[in-house]
Order: sequence, then C-alpha cells, then structure tokens
Amino acid sequence: MKRKNIIAFSVALMAIGAFTSCSDEFLQDKKNYDYVDASTYNTFSGAKARVDDIYAWCLPNTSSEPSWKYNSTGAADLQSKSTEEYSGFGSFVDPDAPMTSQSGNNTVPDYFHNSGNNIQASVWGRIRNCNDVIYGIENSTLSEEEKNELLGQVYFFRAWWHFELMTYWGGLPYVDQVLDATQELNLPRLSYQECADKAAADFRRAADLLPIDWDKTSIGKATEGKNQLRVNKIMALGYLGKNYLWAGSPLMKNGAQLGGANAYNYDEEYCKKAAQAFGELLTLVEGGQTQYALAEFKYKNVYNHEKASDAKTCYSDIFYTRRQGWLMPGSVEAIFRGPSGSDGNANNSNWNMTKIWGPKVAGLVSHDKIIHLPTANLVEMYGMANGLPIDDPNSGFDERYPFKDRDPRFYHDIVFDGFHFVLAEDKLSDAQKPYAYCDLSTGADMRSADLGSRTGYFFQKLVPHTCNEGDKEYDWGSNLHTYLPYMRLADIYLMYAESCAAVGGASFKSENCSLTALDAINKIRTRCGAKGVHTSYIADNKKFMDEIRRERAVELSMEGFRFNDLQRWLLLTEAPYTEKYSVEFDRVESPEFYKTNDPANAEVANYRHELIVKRVFGTKHYWFPLPDDDVYLYPEFGQNPGW
Repeated sequence: MKRKNIIAFSVALMAIGAFTSCSDEFLQDKKNYDYVDASTYNTFSGAKARVDDIYAWCLPNTSSEPSWKYNSTGAADLQSKSTEEYSGFGSFVDPDAPMTSQSGNNTVPDYFHNSGNNIQASVWGRIRNCNDVIYGIENSTLSEEEKNELLGQVYFFRAWWHFELMTYWGGLPYVDQVLDATQELNLPRLSYQECADKAAADFRRAADLLPIDWDKTSIGKATEGKNQLRVNKIMALGYLGKNYLWAGSPLMKNGAQLGGANAYNYDEEYCKKAAQAFGELLTLVEGGQTQYALAEFKYKNVYNHEKASDAKTCYSDIFYTRRQGWLMPGSVEAIFRGPSGSDGNANNSNWNMTKIWGPKVAGLVSHDKIIHLPTANLVEMYGMANGLPIDDPNSGFDERYPFKDRDPRFYHDIVFDGFHFVLAEDKLSDAQKPYAYCDLSTGADMRSADLGSRTGYFFQKLVPHTCNEGDKEYDWGSNLHTYLPYMRLADIYLMYAESCAAVGGASFKSENCSLTALDAINKIRTRCGAKGVHTSYIADNKKFMDEIRRERAVELSMEGFRFNDLQRWLLLTEAPYTEKYSVEFDRVESPEFYKTNDPANAEVANYRHELIVKRVFGTKHYWFPLPDDDVYLYPEFGQNPGW
C-alpha cells in the first residue's frame, strides 16, 4: 500500500475528536505540519513546535460538547439515561441489543471521531506523525538533553494512541517505524499481549527520558508554573502500569468467553510488571518527590460541595471548578489531562455538559431532554460508612432508612429523595417552585421517564446540582469549567491494589513499594472518611478482589472506566452487569420534613428495585467491530471475531 493509501486508511479507520485550544503556554504552537524539511529539527524551537503540534490538535476533551454526550463515560451497568434518544457510541453499546452494526462512526467512543474543523489527521495518522518526529529528532543536531526530553514525550504518545485503540479493538499492528512512500502496508495484527509489550517498551523509554516536574528543568524554566499538561515521568509510569495490568487482565489472558469462569484468572507475570510500574510511581508520590497528591475530601456542606475552611485542596475541584477564573479542573490529583483553554473554550462545558444531569421537569434545568442518570446498581455500590457493602448482613443497612450512614462519597455524588436541589428558590417561577426539593419517590413528577429520573436518583459528582434555573451556576458569570482527567492518582492506587491482589492477595506488595494491596485501597477509603476494607474480606482473595472492583465503581464512577473494566474482567456478558435497575419506594415523611431535616435520615416504605433494561451481549462484543470498509483495505489487518 502506498503512503497516500496509508493516510487514507488512517482517516477511514478512525478520526480523533477535535480539541479545544490550549491554555498551557508551554504548548502554544498549534500549526499542523504534514511534510517538514529535515532542517526544522536542527533547532530546538523547530523540533519543539513539531512535538507541541501533537498536544495542540490531538488530545480530545471528553467532557466538552459534543464528546461527552456520546462517549463511553457512562456506558455499562452504572448509568442510564432519559428516554430521549440520541446517536453515537452511547446508543451503540447501551440498548438491549447492542452493537448491531459496524458500518458507522459510532463503533468507537465519540472522542475518536472527526467532530470538528480543527482535526487534520486520524489517530493512525498521528501515530505516523510520531514516527516522523522521532526520526527527525534522532537525526538532528540537537543536544542529547534536548533530544531526550522531546523524544520522551513522543514515545509516550505513540504508545498512548496504540493503547487507546487496543482497549476497544484488541491487538493491532504496532506502527513504530517510518513507512516508506513506496512500501506496501502488510503489517499483521499482533495479539493483545504482543501489542502491549511494544507499548510498554515505548512507555518505559518515555519514563526513563522524562522529568518528574518540568518546572525543575532548564528547558521548562522558561514557562515555570505553566507546565502541568506537559507529559512527564509520572504520566509515563502510570500508563506503563495500566498497559501491563490490562495485558494481565482475564480477557487478555483467557480470551473472550461466556460464564465468567475466568473472571478472576489474571496473568500473574504481567500483573507483577504492572505492580512494579505503579510501585515506582507511588514510592515517588509517597516520598514527596512529585507534584501530585490525593485531594482532600473535607466539606462544610457536602451536599453543596462547600469546602471546609481548613481544607487546602478540594475533591470536587478534580472534576470542575467554579468562580475561580476558569481554572482548569484537576487539583493536585489529576495526572494526565489534555488542554482545555481559559480563552473561552472552557465555557464549552457550560453549553451541554452542565445541562445533562438534572431534572427537566418544569424547565428546572435548561436545554434538551437528555439526562444522564446513575442506576440503582451504582448507588448500591456505595457501601456504608463502616466500610461494608450494603448487602453484608453486618453492614447496618436498613431498607426503611436507605440513605442513612452511607459512604461519604454517596452524599457528594448522589442526588437522592428530599435533596435540596435549588437553593435560590426565590428565583424560580411559580411552576418550578414545587420542585426545589427533589421528590424521587415512585410516581412523583420527578420520576417521569423523559423529564425526570427513571432510576430514582440524579448525579452531581461531575457537575454541581446548582446548575439549574434558580441557582444559575451554569451561566457565564460562574466561570464553571468541567474536565475529566484521563488518569488521576486515586486510579493509580486502585490499579496498584488490583495488580498486587492478582499476584498474592491483600498482603502482597511490589518489591519497590512499601504499600500492600490493602494499604492502597484503604488510602482511598479513608481519604473520604469511610472505614477501610473489613477484615472479613481480606483472607479470601476473590472477596478482596470484589472489594477492589467495587471501590473502582464508586471512586471512579461516571469517569469513563466502567465499561472497559467489565470488559477486561470478562464480566461484560454476565448478570447482573448486563442489567440496569431503578429504585422504587413510597415516602413516609411529609414534604415539610425535608425542609428542616437531613434527607439522609428520612424513612421510606416498600423499598425495592425494578429492572429497566437487560442487555444481551455475546463473546463477540468483547472486541468492537472495525467498519467493514476499513478492514477490506488490506487482508493482513482482519476483522474481529464474529463480525
């Protein structure tokens, strides 16, 4: 295949989503180069411009319009939506008969698509660009230091884009060379683990070349304080570990299958490598050698996300900021993010992201009827403050008081019955005022399928409940900026815990880290004020692994990981993960109760769950179909099994 056909194949296979402009002054050169004279690489500014081109055009913002609306963030058993229909990836995987076609762009998350005017090449085209840049820099007259710090970033991106593709399509050709214009393209598809080995080599090389903090390098001094988005050693180590953990997961070791018999059967060698990579990272963090830490979960009013006066950082700031001059979300915890500008593009999140979470009854939240909702499945994952899951007989969970004494993150994330949804009630119309407090009991107006909650809950982790027509938090003056990081420190602790547990259970730790698997998961539990894993879940490794998986569902809820977690655990086809439930109950308390009492203490009656939808997945659904028109381009690529 000639080079022009390689590029055509790249565009046909998958165009990555357009990105907003970059606020980081270190990443401001946004020209799109295709063919560049070799002399460009002989000056640091010229070579840097080629590297910065990778950032400026090709890192999608998955929480902006239109990406979040259609991507995989909520897909799986933890999220439902209103009956309003929409196209894209969400409708591809979420119906009761998912993935019925492989002919359109909705066969992958929307952030892979060409959804704007800025993008000039597909992901495969950007991988080609990475190889071109690597060749140009390696053959330049730059100093060794300049070469290393630029090459480390490009090695990272070459591996990262391959990893993103592998997550949905499995093993692929790993393109790590410049392809000659006259060369026929016949690169074979590798197995997942073969592809992961090549990605690992790139991630490891990147980690060895890159600094922990660009502010502390001679090159980064010129933009000190504005280097947070530049790829660094911690990002490379994080993805090195993630790449190895995914390669060691049950799907990748055992192949797609029904029945869940191998759902706990990991490849221990890959998991050891994952634990080593994460251990190297966490040792640096725990030793205070990095700029990263867990954000504080300290609130004066957790329902309204009001930070305590003595809190230096804020958990909510990981996901959104408000009244902080469009400050990029992430706080001290976000590790890998893309650009999201302070030049007005941050307000893209206000247009749609902030308006797809709350009730549309009486126009309480503006815009269209689409509402993303947490299922009862998700809410049940939030255990009790004592650390036990709610179905444990010793948890203290009481169906008469289902919202009482729950994990503190429940009160931060979940809008439940009696919640004071609109604080500025005086700003509401007469038609809207009856809905200032949520009535989510069965049969209430707020339970309508199109304007309210089908599941019995709303969600406010990523967007505060004050984004409504009374409090107007989504108006321009609030400077509300939402952003979902690709990787944050809490995820690292949980992936480390999983890697260690897969090798040796709760007490296992990597050779280069003092934390055991149990220590790592408890770091996340105790951060929010919940108790650690109960002793009754430690000795049995399957029960302990279940607690790690439950913790991932809660801590990372709606952040885009659940579908891929169920996929790699061989649970995508298994009940109850194929089912979505609502909560149903009748109120015992009068409406006045909620105006003067904590809704967590309310009594209910006839508490139960009802099935909303059951999806039917088969083994072929573990790997997504490639569009037919793409796989016909050359025979060595090949379609995934069953498609």
